[in-house]
Amino acid sequence: MEIKIGVQETAREVVLDSEQAPEDVTAAVEAAIANGTNLTLVDDRGRTIIVPGSKIAYVEIGAASKGRVGFGG
Repeated sequence: MEIKIGVQETAREVVLDSEQAPEDVTAAVEAAIANGTNLTLVDDRGRTIIVPGSKIAYVEIGAASKGRVGFGG
């Protein structure tokens, strides 16, 4: 699924595809915002993305991503 994270004072959003369950992502986001800790997610390529919970402006959790067309890896 695609996850978009808006970060305060940053023009671009963080976009990643993840195989984590939407419920797990929602719980992690809520905990990071409530506790002021870092939001840590892993994308479908195994990369770790860390965003400070105090800087999260919004999070958009999309539906499962479909197969891509093109030369992307």
